[in-house]
Amino acid sequence: MPWDLKDYPSSFKNFEPLLKKKAIEIANALVSEGYPDDRAIPIAISQSKKWLDEATDTEKAAFKKATDPKKTDKHSTRKINTDLLYNDVLVYYQENRWYVQTKHAKKAVDSFETKEQAMERAKEIAKNKDSNVIAYKKDDVPDS
Repeated sequence: MPWDLKDYPSSFKNFEPLLKKKAIEIANALVSEGYPDDRAIPIAISQSKKWLDEATDTEKAAFKKATDPKKTDKHSTRKINTDLLYNDVLVYYQENRWYVQTKHAKKAVDSFETKEQAMERAKEIAKNKDSNVIAYKKDDVPDS
């Protein structure tokens, strides 16, 4: 269900206006890609807080002036594979790189030079999906 600044999830109620606007924008985009509301809302909260912390004053000012999100806004028509939404996130080593991949996905989402970098990314993904990270040793091979 899409939202706007007058009708939004109760968890956005006490957000400052700019954070609320960004959270609604992100949540609407996630819902349009096929995320269920109960998954889109916590991801939107996390990502909007991250954006607010990292955005420059110029970016914040531009976003404040931008059109408010509407329930009828058009977003990507790309749909996510909801079969993978609740799957754990794997970290494994292959061909001199550490890879981050959702279990049963066809390909890795990212690769890194160090296991620490891969673990950081995997934890971020797993937190958003409310799943676990399964880390393999350098010489272990994942079963998926």
